[in-house]
Amino acid sequence: MTAGRFGNFGGRYVPETLIGPLIELENAYEKARKDSVFLEQYSQELKTFVGRATPLHYADNLSQKFKINLFLKREDLAYTGSHKINNSLGQVLLARYMGKSRIIAETGAGQHGVATAAAAAKFGLKCVIYMGSEDMRCQSFNVEKMKILGATVHSVEAGTKTLKEAVAEAMRDWAKNFQETSYILGSALGPHPYPTMVRDFQAIIGREAREQILSLTGSLPQEIIACVGGGSNAIGIFSAFLQDKEVKLFGIEAGGKEGKLGGHASRFQGGRRGVFQGTETFVLQDMEGQILQTHSIAAGLDYAAIGPEHAYLKQIGRVHYDFVTNQEAIEALKIVAKEEGIIPALESSHAFAFTFKRARKRENTKEKALPVVLLNLSGRGDKDIELLKGYEANEI
Repeated sequence: MTAGRFGNFGGRYVPETLIGPLIELENAYEKARKDSVFLEQYSQELKTFVGRATPLHYADNLSQKFKINLFLKREDLAYTGSHKINNSLGQVLLARYMGKSRIIAETGAGQHGVATAAAAAKFGLKCVIYMGSEDMRCQSFNVEKMKILGATVHSVEAGTKTLKEAVAEAMRDWAKNFQETSYILGSALGPHPYPTMVRDFQAIIGREAREQILSLTGSLPQEIIACVGGGSNAIGIFSAFLQDKEVKLFGIEAGGKEGKLGGHASRFQGGRRGVFQGTETFVLQDMEGQILQTHSIAAGLDYAAIGPEHAYLKQIGRVHYDFVTNQEAIEALKIVAKEEGIIPALESSHAFAFTFKRARKRENTKEKALPVVLLNLSGRGDKDIELLKGYEANEI
C-alpha cells in the first residue's frame, strides 16, 4: 500500500492551494509520530485530560435479553462525551508542534466540534468551528458547549446545511489562512494524510479493547460492531483486530427514513466509487457525479462519502457493512437506556440496533454457544434528547 492509498482508494484530490498545506501537515505528522517527546505528551494527556483508559463494560441485562455476551467499549465516558477527543487532542497537539496559533474544524453532530474546542482551549489556541445550520438546529446543546469553551461557531447555510457543506467551508478557510491555521478534520476521510492520521489517533480504542477483552475473557471476541459515518470510531477499534481473521467485523451505516436514494446515508447501499472532498472512496452520487442528498437522524452519520480505508476493507471482504433505519436506531436507544441505564448517542444506537437484529436471527438457529460481541459505544446521547422529542412529535 503506497502512502495515502488503501488499495484503489484514498489519495489527495484537492485544489493547488491546498497541496502545500497538506504536504506541510504530512511532513509534520511523520516527524511527530517518531518524536518521543510528542508521543509522551499525547499519551499523558489521554490519561489526565481525556480520562483514558475507558472501561470495557459487560452489559449483563442486554446479554441476558439477547442471549449473547455483550461487552461495550465505553467511549461515551471519555471527556467531552465521545471518541472524538482522541483525534482532536492529537491534532491540536500537532498544530502546536507546527507552531500554528489558530484551529478550524467542521462538525456534524457537534461532538467533534466540542472536542476540538476543548483541546484548543486547553492549549490556548483560537478556535473556529463550521457547522451546517440544520445540524445546529438539531444539536443546539453542543453548539452552546462549543461557545462556552471559547470557540466561534459559524453557521453554514449552503446546500443541505449539514456536514458536507461544513467540510467545504472549513477547507476554504484553511486554503486562505493556512500559514497560522491548522484544520482539524474530524473523521478518517478527506485527502491524505487525514485518513491515516485520524486512524492512528483513534487506534487507542482498539489497543485498549484488545487488552481488556483478553484480560476479562482470555480470548478474542467473535464479533466487533461499530457505527460508521466517516468511520473514525470504527477504524479505531477495528485497527487492532484486522489481522485476526477469526474476528468478524461489522460497520453499520445510516439507513435513514427510507430505502431510496436521498432518504439515507448508506454509501454501500446505492453509492459507487468516486472522488469527494479530497479522497477516492464510495460516494452517494448520481450518474453525472453530482452528490446526492443524504439523510440520517444521527447527524454524525449523515455524510455522502465513507473513509477510504473502509472502502478498501469492504472491497477485500475483511469488514461486513450493513445499515439500520432511523426508527430501528431509536428503538435500540430506548432498549439500552431501559435495560442498562445508559443513553447512547443516536450514532452508536445504529450499532446496537444491528447487534439486536443479529441476535434475534441467531435465536432461530441451533447455535448453543453464546458469542462474545464487542460493541464500540462511541458517544453518549445527552445531545440527542431534544431531537428525539421532536421526532416523537413527528416534527422531523
